[in-house]
Amino acid sequence: MITRPQKPSIWALLFSIKGTIVPAIWPKVLFTVLISSAVVATHGVLFEYKVVLTATPFTLWGLTLAIFLGFRNTVAYQRFWEARTLWAELLIVTRNLTRQILSLMPDLDRPRQRVLLDTLVAYSFSLKDYLRGDKQGADVRRLLDPVIQADVLGKSNPPNVLLGIFGQQLMQQAKQNGVGDPLRADIDQQLTRLSYVLGDCERISNTPIPYPYILMLHRIVHVYCFLLPFCLVDSIGWFTPFAVLVLAYTFFGLDALGDQIADPFDTLPNDLPLNAMCRNIEISVLEMLGEPAPAQLKPVGNVLL
Repeated sequence: MITRPQKPSIWALLFSIKGTIVPAIWPKVLFTVLISSAVVATHGVLFEYKVVLTATPFTLWGLTLAIFLGFRNTVAYQRFWEARTLWAELLIVTRNLTRQILSLMPDLDRPRQRVLLDTLVAYSFSLKDYLRGDKQGADVRRLLDPVIQADVLGKSNPPNVLLGIFGQQLMQQAKQNGVGDPLRADIDQQLTRLSYVLGDCERISNTPIPYPYILMLHRIVHVYCFLLPFCLVDSIGWFTPFAVLVLAYTFFGLDALGDQIADPFDTLPNDLPLNAMCRNIEISVLEMLGEPAPAQLKPVGNVLL
């Protein structure tokens, strides 16, 4: 996630490169500008044939393209925001379970509390690694008991297995500490919410925007930007490359931005900062437990992962 100020200075607004979509699209924009320069130099002549294109079709194409891009980016942002909402739910449920463990089981000794809560925190890190398609990382191994690691690591869905183990351990400790059936039912509700978070994140991750739609949109954007100089060269001359630069930046940028946020669990600059969210969950649990907590993760190059 890009962490630049929401109200940047004029200088940053006009000339900032780091933390923008420019690094992802500059080769395409540069290639389009080079084509525009070649078209201007040849006065729109291609293989001794003068290519004459009027503004009318480009006006219609541009309007249609803007509608398509707007719709696709709206759908992509809905996926991004739903994923963000689910991870907020994960933080809330983790705090609720931590509070219940500490308040409903006061006789539970500190080592057993720590094992339960470390397993709960490990669930967030395990979910993050699973959604990103990575192997279970060092944080999961650091937090989990070696016996639990053996049952979790190598499974096709580690967070689901880990949630099952955590639920069994939590209910066992609740019974041993005299927690009544109504309160255990409330604890089970919180575990169910964690399962819903996992299932909904899987739905977002495993159901991308249909590929034919994306392919059609990419093709239209490229064809539009590559043909645009032939429409402008006779009317604005050497100003054509600059006009094409602005339009190509707009269309390629919206296209690339939609691609990035459509998969909110990836590690691109505009995706969710799952590493930082997992660290915040761990900090919340340790502070409630009254133990030293690590520092929050800081952005690197204005990007927080």
